[in-house]
Amino acid sequence: MLGTGDTAPDFGSIHPLKGHLRNGPVLVALFKVSCPVCQYTFPFLERLSKSTNLQVVGISQDGAAATEEFRKEFGITFPAWIDSAKRYPASNAFGIESVPSMFLVETDGKISMAWSGWSKRDMDALGRIAGVAPFGPGDNVPDWKPG
Repeated sequence: MLGTGDTAPDFGSIHPLKGHLRNGPVLVALFKVSCPVCQYTFPFLERLSKSTNLQVVGISQDGAAATEEFRKEFGITFPAWIDSAKRYPASNAFGIESVPSMFLVETDGKISMAWSGWSKRDMDALGRIAGVAPFGPGDNVPDWKPG
């Protein structure tokens, strides 16, 4: 899996990452709709997506219909791109082995944060970067959940 300091791949001609980086850092979140940890994580990412300091983009390992249903069910408004189910080019380019996998990509294309699974510590750090609290009053969240 790519890590801190690595250059993020610019995958796909439809949604090139470089174009989005012109507007600021991008959190790339790779997921599968059937993944329980993804289902748990994405509503918190939705909160972070309200930031003007950070863009959030999901990359789904499922088809368009299943991905759209996931977005509706979990209230996700940030974009979710489709990783081709035949070869998973984005997932392979990031070198992931499990989902969810998260990569904070800075405007120079370098990855400044990377992790798999649920990490309260990393979500807190993203909240500070975004200027948006990922957790609300009464949210009882675990420190870690493997993907």
